[in-house]
Amino acid sequence: METVYSLSFKEPSINKKEIMRYMSSQGGGDEILGLIDECLAEVREMLQYKVCYAILTAKTDSNIISLSCGQIASRNLAKNLSGCDKAIIFAATIGIGIDRLISKYSRLSPAKALCLQAIGAERVEALCNDFCEKMESEFQGKGESLRPRFSPGYGDLPLETQKMIFSLLDCPKRIGVTLGDTLLMSPSKSVTAFIGITR
Repeated sequence: METVYSLSFKEPSINKKEIMRYMSSQGGGDEILGLIDECLAEVREMLQYKVCYAILTAKTDSNIISLSCGQIASRNLAKNLSGCDKAIIFAATIGIGIDRLISKYSRLSPAKALCLQAIGAERVEALCNDFCEKMESEFQGKGESLRPRFSPGYGDLPLETQKMIFSLLDCPKRIGVTLGDTLLMSPSKSVTAFIGITR
């Protein structure tokens, strides 16, 4: 059985330009920035930045990745992990609170709902970036480096891979993330990914 670690992070720094990008808003007009500030003020206290992860041995050939928890067929992931003898598998979430607010405002204020969707996307990405930076600094001290993270649904890595990740990490118990029959996660602002470790 692999060791699974759980972490809580403090709030990552907020990138309003990135939030606007997710909103498909190029200009940082006062009205948009005001809406972002208003939504952030309402949602910030609800967000919980949680990650669980395991470090597994990994072997790759042209399109098969062999991990201690099973095999995955994906040419794209095999290429990403090529030359790596270990991989981090992780799940990250910012919690269910933002989903409830999005649901509320989808009826009351579609503009707020859109803004909250964008904030949620930026927040979970910022959490993933903070986690990757933490792992990078830990492994650099051992003379190792990390590959870019790679998630189920990218390229030819099937969403079905979520089942293996959830079985390995026990995400519902560790960080409160569940996997539905359609392989979508709840809370919706959650991410799973692989990170290769190379010398």
